Order: sequence, then structure tokens, then C-alpha cells
Amino acid sequence: MSISKERKMELIQKYCIKTGDTGSSEVQIAILTERIINLSQHMNNHKHDFHSRRGLLIMVGKRRRILDYLKTKNQKL
Repeated sequence: MSISKERKMELIQKYCIKTGDTGSSEVQIAILTERIINLSQHMNNHKHDFHSRRGLLIMVGKRRRILDYLKTKNQKL
């Protein structure tokens, strides 16, 4: 359900704005998207895992808030 260190580093390198960037909105969205995809696959196999479902919904909401922030930030530029 979680992503490997190698995959996480690939995502950071692909979406970083500058070197050493691990906390920008783009990187956070990419990592959350990867985790959501993995957890969605888990949920397809385990339909009654309600604790993981709650975590999935929390991650989707967090990604939505970051996307909204990024949308408003880009409009101001």
C-alpha cells in the first residue's frame, strides 16, 4: 500500500522545482496520487476494509486541497 523509497525518489526528481525540493505542491500531489492509486488497488481486493477506506478518503481530500491551493497560486501569478 505504501510506495517504495526508489519510487518516491523518482517522483521527487520528476516533479521537483529545484534540487533538494521535497515539499513543493507538485511533489506532494505526485506522491499522494501514487499512494491513492496503490490504496485503490488494495480496496478493489478488500472491499470491507473500512479503515483503509477512511485513509483513502482523507488522502483524496488532502490532494484536492493542495490542487485548489495550486490553482489559486497560479492564477495570482
